[in-house]
Amino acid sequence: MEKEQKKIVRTDIFKQKQFETYNYGADAFGEFLADIFMSRLEKIIDELEYQYDLHPECKHLQTKSKIYRNIIFGKYLVIYRITTEKVELLTMLHSSRSVAEIKKTRKIKV
Repeated sequence: MEKEQKKIVRTDIFKQKQFETYNYGADAFGEFLADIFMSRLEKIIDELEYQYDLHPECKHLQTKSKIYRNIIFGKYLVIYRITTEKVELLTMLHSSRSVAEIKKTRKIKV
C-alpha cells in the first residue's frame, strides 16, 4: 500500500526562523557551511511529503492523534503539524529555547 503524499506548507514564522538561522550560521561559520546546513535540512523537509510520520511526536505538544511532530537537526528543533491534506512547518527553534516557547507553537496559524 502506497503512502499518501502530503503537500509541505511553510508558515511565515518558519520562513523567518530559517532565514535567521541561515544568517547566524553564515556569520558564525561562513556561507559555505551555512549552505550545507540548509541544504541538508531541505532534504529532510522534502522527504516529509511521504515520511511525515517517521519523526517522533513532540513531547511538549502531545495529542491523541500525534499531529505535532519534531525533527531534531543538530541543535535545532523543527516542529511541524500533520493535517489530513498537508504537513505544516510551524517553527524552527534552537535547543536553548524554553519549553514555554515550544508550547506557543500550538497557536501558530497557517
